[in-house]
Amino acid sequence: MEATGTGHLRFSLLGPLRAWRGTRELALGSPQQRAVLAMLLLRRGHAVGAADLVDGLWGTQPPPGAVPVLRTYASRLRKLLEPERAKGEPPRILVSAGDGYALRTDTVSSDLADCTREVARAERHRAAGDGDLALRLLRTALAAWGSPALAGVPGPYAEAARAELAERRLKALESRLRVELELGGHEAVVPELHALRDAHPLREAVSELLIVALNRCGRQAEALEVYASTRRTLVDELGLEPRPSLRALHACLPAGAPHAPDLPDDAPRPEPDAAAAARRDDGSLTVRPSQLPADLATFTGRRTELDRVAALLADDDHTATAVGGAATTAATATAIGVIDGMAGAGKTTLAVHWAHRVAHRFPDGQLYVNLRGYDPGGSRADTGEAISTFLVALGVAPHAVPEGLDAQTALYRSLLADRRVLIVLDNARDTEQVRPLLPGASGCLVIVTSRSRLTGLVARHGARPFALGLLSAAESRELLIRRLGGSRVDAEPEAADAIVGRCAGLPLALAIVAARAALHPGFRLADIAAELRAGRGGLDAFAVGHDTGSDARAVFSWSYQALSPEAAVLFRRLALHPGPDLSTAVAAALAGAPRRQVRALLTELTGASLLIEHAPGRFVFHDLLRAYAHELVTHQDSAAERDAVVLRMNDHYLHTAHHASAVLGPFRETIPLAASTTDCGPLRFNDSLQATAWLRTERHVLRSVVEHAADHGHHDHAWRTAYALDLYFDRLGYRHDLMEINKAALRAARALGDPVGQAHALRSLGFGHTRFGHEDEALRLLGRALELFRQAGDAFGEARTRRALAYQANRSERYDVSLDHYTRAGGLYRSLGHRSGEASVLNEIGWTYILLDDLERALEHCEKSVSLHQEVGDLNGEASAQDSVGYALHHLGAYEAAVGRFERAVELYREIGSGFLEADTLRHLGDAHRAAGDHGPAREAWAAALALLEEGGHAEADEVRRALRELDP
Repeated sequence: MEATGTGHLRFSLLGPLRAWRGTRELALGSPQQRAVLAMLLLRRGHAVGAADLVDGLWGTQPPPGAVPVLRTYASRLRKLLEPERAKGEPPRILVSAGDGYALRTDTVSSDLADCTREVARAERHRAAGDGDLALRLLRTALAAWGSPALAGVPGPYAEAARAELAERRLKALESRLRVELELGGHEAVVPELHALRDAHPLREAVSELLIVALNRCGRQAEALEVYASTRRTLVDELGLEPRPSLRALHACLPAGAPHAPDLPDDAPRPEPDAAAAARRDDGSLTVRPSQLPADLATFTGRRTELDRVAALLADDDHTATAVGGAATTAATATAIGVIDGMAGAGKTTLAVHWAHRVAHRFPDGQLYVNLRGYDPGGSRADTGEAISTFLVALGVAPHAVPEGLDAQTALYRSLLADRRVLIVLDNARDTEQVRPLLPGASGCLVIVTSRSRLTGLVARHGARPFALGLLSAAESRELLIRRLGGSRVDAEPEAADAIVGRCAGLPLALAIVAARAALHPGFRLADIAAELRAGRGGLDAFAVGHDTGSDARAVFSWSYQALSPEAAVLFRRLALHPGPDLSTAVAAALAGAPRRQVRALLTELTGASLLIEHAPGRFVFHDLLRAYAHELVTHQDSAAERDAVVLRMNDHYLHTAHHASAVLGPFRETIPLAASTTDCGPLRFNDSLQATAWLRTERHVLRSVVEHAADHGHHDHAWRTAYALDLYFDRLGYRHDLMEINKAALRAARALGDPVGQAHALRSLGFGHTRFGHEDEALRLLGRALELFRQAGDAFGEARTRRALAYQANRSERYDVSLDHYTRAGGLYRSLGHRSGEASVLNEIGWTYILLDDLERALEHCEKSVSLHQEVGDLNGEASAQDSVGYALHHLGAYEAAVGRFERAVELYREIGSGFLEADTLRHLGDAHRAAGDHGPAREAWAAALALLEEGGHAEADEVRRALRELDP
């Protein structure tokens, strides 16, 4: 390591932490002292408060007298770094800042800064087309980037920094491999890509590079296997399908030439699904949902019922055919059919099978929801939640869904007014749960299933009731033949009759028995019938008739007892999960076992028809089986064992949500979490795409988990998980979910007596009420949150609350109040050394001046925000501030300068993959071009914005279409 002079300080962080003055290496002292130095170096000249240093060094369990110990470390470091400093002379390198310290990085150099600079130079040269120079720079940077960084440095801050630096090194390595591929070095990089993929199997970018390299080498079969293996891993580990760019590569492989396909873009953006969208006559985009679950391939019997439900689609002049779906004339009025019957009778199977047969008669799509009316865990679907899901499926942007059930119902019925849609409302509890989901106009078909008669739906809405009884003996035997084959059933007719008798016409029971026999083709049916006769159990609520031998629990008990001990434990524990479905990862947390082992157990359960894999890597119970599993876990597992399982589950969701939030908002202030004391297996994410995909998939589960935690004594988990979800749910527009989550968080924090937890929940609720225009309630909640944060001395929380209050004041045009709150928030961020927060406040002050039409002052604040965001590297913050600068310049008449700022903001949003905000800036860019009289560039900008808004299903697309029509009347 070379030095620039005898007094120059140079540090090495990319490996063990070391330091040199000139050519002499310094002894940095104890591991804890090194950790303090590392924190100050990584904060790049920004102040670090004493509390943050203590947390970063010792976590949530600091030793007694931690702050005096910290002062000792700082004093020793000052003597080490400035040995010539005279007594009484102020420090020049390690300076005091508030109650903490800052390291003046303008006086030192480091290998991390050098490597960061080289990687940035390489990216610029690559973008300019100089791949050879880019490759040399990346190789130089990576050669100096040892691993692991900060080796031997203790503490949670160092651990997090190691992970972040390892991610940066991986990205630089991916860039180098990408450049080598661009330069034609596919043969050379294949071994390295194989090794890198083995080390990081969830890293989709590496799989993409390997697929391209193999394909260019003419090894298409291996490329296909890489895709298949990557997909299996993603589904098993995260419950997610590959991202669009990886799927696009796979689609090119079978038909591609040896040198196709091309490398995907570094930040791919998914294309609209052509199968789910269509154009209206006026050119706007309308969504055609297709939500029906898969039809059962072995469906059999129910001919009488099919004949009756087919009559629903027969109009006055035509009669539907016997099996439904063959009638040629569409219904002219909304028809409603209610299929009721006991659990396990096959209501859902019949409804879905018939819906598939008539789906072609409803060209505007099919909607499906499981209302979970009889969920034993109490997670009955909220009607508003169901309507919100339908509205999004019909093309409404999530953030455009109105508040309140009445408003949602009105919008839902308006959207269906000119459409012919088939709607399946499965597992309804009562008429009140169903009524808001009924269309208000003719042309649709609604199929409802329920264990209840729903007489109110029949009496008030003219619904046609269909009571679904048990299968006849002939139908039951036919079901066995479809599942097991005619020869096997005909070979043992008496045993088949015995099985049919024991299952008593209950389709679910027959399916379980058939699955047992199908999985063991060597078993005689007579032996299976004997097992059924010997099986005992209760499940009294689901007994068929008065014959205890035909109790449904006997079937479940026998099937359960046939499981391996490990699968039986998992079956019981899954019943403790409160959500509508669950993933492989959380099943592993419930089991307290490795994921690989749990995947095999889940396969065993689905193979025995005790669990349903309704989507890749996602599982759901049938209600009847869930009730049985609840009984088992209640009676066979102690309260302590059940509590341990639920704690692992809550730990899993809390820490995974925390990791996702950290990826999505790297500059957002975080609440430190204590290390998990359980083997909960939280997930980690390579990029924002994976984090967003997980959060989107788990959306309704996470709401159930927070509410369950709040209601069952896991109060700390409830409010901290809600805090971790706050950024994502607001950014994606899931504001109704966010309100319910934070109501539960507030209950939990109050039960815990935690004022900080209460303050966070109150702040989020107050901000939500601001979004919905509830000014009085927003002010009340935000005011209480501010009071609690100030009492707790939580400056971060106070700053965020003041920003929310300022936003609320701007909405009601109280700009003097807004500026006061922003000024105070900025002061708090400065005292904390949180440059990103300070920069964001400057931009928000600038926007307030824009609202006041004081454009010169707006420009001054927004330009400062840009500079600060560039210093800390906050791309999202810089993009927002560049957009504000462009907006001010536009309204000052400086159109050319405004265009340059808007174009820079678009580049940044594109880099971080923020399509909605990119579209917003493209709209501003088009406005500036139009104001300058440049209609061609304006049209291009608005067309690009329209494509992004249509892709995301955002309501703002209509405004852009109008602007385009006005530009070209």
